[in-house]
Amino acid sequence: MSNPAVPPRSLAEALRARDDVSLAALLRARPDLITPVPTDLTQLATRAGTRASVVRALERLDRFALQTAEALAVAADPASYGELLALLTGDGGDPAVSAALPRALGTLREQALVWGDDDRLRLVRTARELLAPSPQHPSPTGLGPTVQEATAGMSPGRIQDIVAAAGLGSTHDAVSAVASLTALFTDRKRMSALLAGLPEESREVLSRLVWGPPYGQVTADPAAHLRRLLDLGLLVPTAPGTVVLPREVALHLRGGRAHREVEPLPPAVEPAATHRPQVVDATAAGQAYTALATVEELLKDWDEGGPAVLRAGGLSVRDLKRTAVALDVAEPVAAFWVELAYAAGLLASDGEADERYAATPAHDEWLEQPPAQRWARLAEAWLTATRVSGLVGGRDAKDRTLSTLGPGLDRSAAPEVRHRVLTLLAGLPEGASPSRESVLARLRWERPLRGPQREDDLRSRLAEWTLTEAELLGVTGRGALSGHGRALLGATAAPKTPGKAPEGPGDKLPVHHRSTVDAVHRGHAHHGPAGTEPLSPAEQATASAAAARLLAPLLPEPLDHVLLQADLTAVAPGPLQRSLAEVLDVLADVESKGGATVYRFTPASVRRALDAGQSASDLHAFLAAHARTPVPQPLTYLIDDVARRHGHLRVGAASAYVRCDDDAVLNEILADKRAAGLRLRRLAPTVLAAQADPAALLDGLRAMGFAPAAESAEGDVLITRAHAHRTPPRTAPEPVPDGPPVPDATLLSAAIRAIRAGDLASTTPRRQADESLPATGALPRTSSAETLATMQAAVLTGEALWIGYVNAEGAASQRVIAPVRVEGGFVTAYDHTADEVRTYPLHRVTGVAELAEE
Repeated sequence: MSNPAVPPRSLAEALRARDDVSLAALLRARPDLITPVPTDLTQLATRAGTRASVVRALERLDRFALQTAEALAVAADPASYGELLALLTGDGGDPAVSAALPRALGTLREQALVWGDDDRLRLVRTARELLAPSPQHPSPTGLGPTVQEATAGMSPGRIQDIVAAAGLGSTHDAVSAVASLTALFTDRKRMSALLAGLPEESREVLSRLVWGPPYGQVTADPAAHLRRLLDLGLLVPTAPGTVVLPREVALHLRGGRAHREVEPLPPAVEPAATHRPQVVDATAAGQAYTALATVEELLKDWDEGGPAVLRAGGLSVRDLKRTAVALDVAEPVAAFWVELAYAAGLLASDGEADERYAATPAHDEWLEQPPAQRWARLAEAWLTATRVSGLVGGRDAKDRTLSTLGPGLDRSAAPEVRHRVLTLLAGLPEGASPSRESVLARLRWERPLRGPQREDDLRSRLAEWTLTEAELLGVTGRGALSGHGRALLGATAAPKTPGKAPEGPGDKLPVHHRSTVDAVHRGHAHHGPAGTEPLSPAEQATASAAAARLLAPLLPEPLDHVLLQADLTAVAPGPLQRSLAEVLDVLADVESKGGATVYRFTPASVRRALDAGQSASDLHAFLAAHARTPVPQPLTYLIDDVARRHGHLRVGAASAYVRCDDDAVLNEILADKRAAGLRLRRLAPTVLAAQADPAALLDGLRAMGFAPAAESAEGDVLITRAHAHRTPPRTAPEPVPDGPPVPDATLLSAAIRAIRAGDLASTTPRRQADESLPATGALPRTSSAETLATMQAAVLTGEALWIGYVNAEGAASQRVIAPVRVEGGFVTAYDHTADEVRTYPLHRVTGVAELAEE
């Protein structure tokens, strides 16, 4: 480990000076750094400075931490803490910024974006390149290049002219001239005097450029007030017709501030309305029941095989419209329910040649669960899914339409945004619903690089969809988080008195304990904004079970009765028991839905029940058992009349035939013009033969108003039942991860141990007998005899050795080992790099060297 008294000269040295807790915090915040595990701290530092990793780290900073990094990018390299504070607060100072800066700087240090002591702060080079101003990539600060950068291509004579016009003494070279000009522009007193001598028009030009963009256009023959600015170097030409305001001049005009508006604290999520918690829970429970009924109805509609799968995958627009009509909802809402059932593993494609969507075997198991547990499964699937139904109807990168259940709907940020939005709601007092604007403003502060200035950026759209979908699903009620929604999130109870949401990333709501390095949470900021980390699968299962327990008492009890009315309708005043609902769905048609469902009995619906194997006496007994009102006489007559005619005609296979004891009925069929397509002919007084198949003959006769029954080859009446179509066993779609997963405590501990051991192997001083031995960092090279002799001597003395080793794949590495036994062409040794005893073939050892004595 490095000497803490000596300032680090590189990021690798700064990482080497960290303790294990600090390294664990870094690896949790940037899990891509251990994929795979680095061999040593130098490789870790190199990986931490790669463009892809730095971009990912910058994207996960909050607005103030990012503004701090942007200020460092326009400051001198290195910069002191005081210089950084001055860039953020300006001449007037800002207590809020001063108080928040240590946290922001600590976040940047923890994530290895900044290193060095307070008197020598350095932004990693890749981050500086990304954030520093350039003509191609303007800085969010609105600042331009420094005087030195702006005058880099200017002739020495022109620079001397500017120095002279500014009243400075001439110098012998351009470098000292630029330094003299820079000193003038950074001297507040002299700069104020210089600007005071300018005409008003010149100062107006500077004021238009001061907050950016710093570039302007001038003609070949500029006006006098512009010429004055050019002569003094207050504007510097960068290209023909283009000038730039130097950074030092802009900072003076801004009062030393790098940003126009600094936001050290996140905007609070303010309540827009407040309801009684009991009202919120009841409303959410009612919507949860509706969600269950909607998903059940969707899968019932697809029970015998749903819509066909498009060639490119997904549901066609026409099938989505038909589904929306069947569910009596808008098409975007229908897409949400379909995607939710798919995410929960309740429906999938059947995989057959004529591929269609259908319910999965898991759907039947789901139906047998209590309602609260069924809802918890849907809510958990929604919370963790990366598929986003709100994208349906949009276009992908190849300008193809995104379809429901089709490819291209996964967005890895969706679970984190849903979890974060609900966490913000959980921070409000019970019963309080936030305004959407305040939620979006908070999210934009937490992730400013994801389109903070665009109203249609993905993160904002995900947040809006989350608020809408949470209400549809019953996680929220009247816009406020319900009690069972809070349990689903894994959060504790909300504040009982009015208050604000947690103010900063350090103010995290309590959640179930996470598997991690405890010391990381005790001493260092966690990964991402507060409460953005979704629960682990085991923790989510526990939270879902708790949510189901809270929801169960709020759901309505299923009813075992209906109210029959004289107009051939039945009213279900609430949710029905499953067995009752299933029979009633066959016996009657649903006429209207809502708090009370209205069923209508028709000849076709009664015939459907008879076809399903029920007899007239069965139907009468069923209605008498489940009706709270007397069975109306018209309904009794309807059932008896349909039953009397049901099966009067028999249809079998001839291709098909019709037989009836009443030849007058057969004469009526033959005389009907609608029977022409069936191509009927009389075989006997009571038998007609048809060219159509039995199914078509049955449909044709029913369309003519008859009620035929199907007949088997033995002459028995066939009972036709709806055959449920199921897919083979399917698993729910796996969420698409947002980068490498956050490592758990075991992986962190092993990774840090391996990195430390590898760093020991690469940095331990070696004893050099002569100048021919390799320098530190290169693999040692010795002959086989020297290697064997040194190994055997180390076994006797117990000393550790430094070796070079090439594995079977040809990968070379350095290791520090303590040989225990050498025999049979192998060396058995304790490997300090791997922290375990290993055996190595001697022919793969490139060489060996002794370690320097302490």
